[in-house]
Amino acid sequence: MPRCVSRRTATAARVHRPDRHVQTLFIVADAGDRDDPEMRDEQRLGRAAFLGVTAVGLSSLWWGRSAWDAGSGLIPSGVGAVLPQPTSGWRIYTVAPTMPRIDPAAYRLRVDGLVRRPVSLTLADLRTLPAAAQVSDFHCVTGWSVEDVRWTGVRLRDVLAGASPLPSAGALSFVSAERPYVDSLTLDQALLPDVMLAWAMDGRPLARPHGAPLRLVVPSMYGYKSVKWVTRIVVTREPVVGYWEERGYDTDAWIGRSNGA
Repeated sequence: MPRCVSRRTATAARVHRPDRHVQTLFIVADAGDRDDPEMRDEQRLGRAAFLGVTAVGLSSLWWGRSAWDAGSGLIPSGVGAVLPQPTSGWRIYTVAPTMPRIDPAAYRLRVDGLVRRPVSLTLADLRTLPAAAQVSDFHCVTGWSVEDVRWTGVRLRDVLAGASPLPSAGALSFVSAERPYVDSLTLDQALLPDVMLAWAMDGRPLARPHGAPLRLVVPSMYGYKSVKWVTRIVVTREPVVGYWEERGYDTDAWIGRSNGA
């Protein structure tokens, strides 16, 4: 399996203050059980818990034990008991009250905009394209990371080939089923060798909390650029302003080179 490891040290990453539009925080405690349809491995904590967790005010990419302990008083009563220890798992943030639920059999990825041939792709269509696999780290701008995540999917170059972007194309907008979430990359960024659309993680099909059935993976940028539940790619001249960029986050979310102090 090709191995693409993205390990960028962010020594002065700023932890953003929670935004009022964050609705829910889910904690995925056990990666081995994350395909449970009842999501028993998650604790839905709600917006109050998200505010408590992110109010800890961590000042670096990695969560330290002392920082966690110091911030424990800020977490709403009853929440701390269900939170995993630092770096023990994923934190799943949503901007809507619930996560999208998409039937894989009915799923379609629309690619349109500045293209010669708009296309609508099923998961089976996507799997006929050259498969891509990589191992990379995932960094959230709020301060936590998950190392050595194994992704399987397809490169954007192969997805775009069937639609044939026009010469004026300069960016891609990724539309999520989680309305109104959207974000974008320049075409050069989207064609980086470790950027992909993934349908599997750690050897299993994507679970709903991780963006099933298809999500964007951009290892060299903070996680808010890795749009989950992608249902449409719009080819544009310039990048559009994304959901979090409208709320003060950096457009180019490079690890260690953006969102810095």
